[in-house]
Amino acid sequence: MYEQKVTLTNEIGLHARPASIFIRQAVKFPCDITVVKAGRSYNAKSIMSVLSMSASKGDELNIRADGEEEKEAVDSLIDLIENKLYDY
Repeated sequence: MYEQKVTLTNEIGLHARPASIFIRQAVKFPCDITVVKAGRSYNAKSIMSVLSMSASKGDELNIRADGEEEKEAVDSLIDLIENKLYDY
């Protein structure tokens, strides 16, 4: 298992369009990916799960992956959150 923490910095967090972009990135990897927010776990490959997280600007997320390409998956999602969702 590999995990990293990240803080959401885009204005609307992981809602609607940013959530769909996040999920499209997550499903590219064969490993299981979970996002933990405030002690609750969410499936990073499920739109309903990610939207139910209600992740907003300033929230700290812990992204965990377990399995093949786990490090690449987490690093890719961290990069997405830190560098590519700022327009949303």
